[in-house]
Amino acid sequence: MRKRTKIIATLGPSTTSSKMLTELIAAGTDVFRLNLSHAKIEDAKEIINKLKSSSLKLKRPVATLIDLQGQKIRVRGFAKKDFVNLKNNQKFVLDGSLKDEEGDDFSVGVTHKHFYKNIKTKDEILLSDGLIKLKVNEVKSNKIHTTVIRGGKLLPFQGLNKKGGGLSLKGLTKKDIADLKKAIKLDIDYIAVSFVRDKNDLIAVKKITDKKNIGLIAKIERNEALANIDSILDHSDGILVARGDLGVELGIEVLPAIQDELIGKAMDHDKLVIVATQMMESMKTNRVPTRAEVFDVSNAACSGVDAIMLSAETAVGKYPAEVVQEASRICDIAEKTNIKEIKIGDKGEIFNKIDQIIAMAAVYGADRSNVKAIAALTETGSTPLWMSRIQSSIPIYAMTVNEKTSRRICLYRGVYSIRLDKIEHDHARANIQVIKLMQKQGAVKKGDLVIITKGDLMGTSGGTNALKIVEVGKLLKV
Repeated sequence: MRKRTKIIATLGPSTTSSKMLTELIAAGTDVFRLNLSHAKIEDAKEIINKLKSSSLKLKRPVATLIDLQGQKIRVRGFAKKDFVNLKNNQKFVLDGSLKDEEGDDFSVGVTHKHFYKNIKTKDEILLSDGLIKLKVNEVKSNKIHTTVIRGGKLLPFQGLNKKGGGLSLKGLTKKDIADLKKAIKLDIDYIAVSFVRDKNDLIAVKKITDKKNIGLIAKIERNEALANIDSILDHSDGILVARGDLGVELGIEVLPAIQDELIGKAMDHDKLVIVATQMMESMKTNRVPTRAEVFDVSNAACSGVDAIMLSAETAVGKYPAEVVQEASRICDIAEKTNIKEIKIGDKGEIFNKIDQIIAMAAVYGADRSNVKAIAALTETGSTPLWMSRIQSSIPIYAMTVNEKTSRRICLYRGVYSIRLDKIEHDHARANIQVIKLMQKQGAVKKGDLVIITKGDLMGTSGGTNALKIVEVGKLLKV
């Protein structure tokens, strides 16, 4: 199975053993996410070492993504209770002065002490991922007096949102900064920044990650981010459409249109795009997804996203490997039955970089010919990244001796990463090396045409300046 859409699996209690990590890679996981809202950065080093061992065992590169907790506002805890049941029409107070264990059936603390400054009478406050709705009656000092419009079970430290957004939380938390400084000392590939409002949140992260060659993914889960999406894309390597909090703030009925708009924006900026939240949620406890989930994953794959992200399904679910297998199968079938016509240059874009010119020529030429695959010999991964920005069914095999590049590539749509011990510097021998590897992968057979891209000075950054078309079985040895 050669799906083009990549799969991100979130790690958790169900998936941190070496055995399970190996199973997840074999099932089709391309990127592993450690969510620092639930996990500790101190555990990351051991997990990364296990991942490297499993990846080496299966001879398949995989990437790692550290997800910062961000400025999430939550309710605090309850005295002597595991939860409270809020009933319709009852009065309930959000009290900024209450501590973690001082909540009860009629009031609870809030983790952000100035939250009340962003609230006014008649606002709607949503708890527990939008399942519980409160209407604000009065704001007095740091206490928000509400009526329960839609009741439910409220657990300690569940999320809190204001309908329509507008919460003035800016920048990184102290925890985010501490976690980030520890994360950059590890051999990781991507950082996801939660609750991004504007480019300044990303600039603050870059000041810490500078020169570490770590990809930056902006999580879009606030209403405010939508107004700033162009500058957010300009200052990141890609975006993650986090439909949980975004749906709570905006209303779930508008999510499909917002998702399509964000995917289109990312494509216009030639940036990565990931879709997340409840992709295969029912498989936390069931072996088979619902039909709605199949449609959701299939639609995402057909829309051209780089990856879908699995969260609780793999972190705490009963069948993590089966979830990845099902998602892989759905993506594979969707991609084969919904091939879109290739489009290049609709934006009136001028290609100023040589590697971009080579990449566009390779993909467009392959799509308009009998070429079966593209092989990109690369140092930094920039050429296969440009190739992956074009909607095409031609498989791209990115080959590199750079271990970090081989992992970063794992998030690029339609690009399959192959790690090399060395690259032949003689061009004829390099061509033979490439074709042998592709035959071993089952990508091509005798008589197939293959496009190979590489540079005159192989092994140097930004050096791709050549495109060669070869026929398998008819390669010159000199």
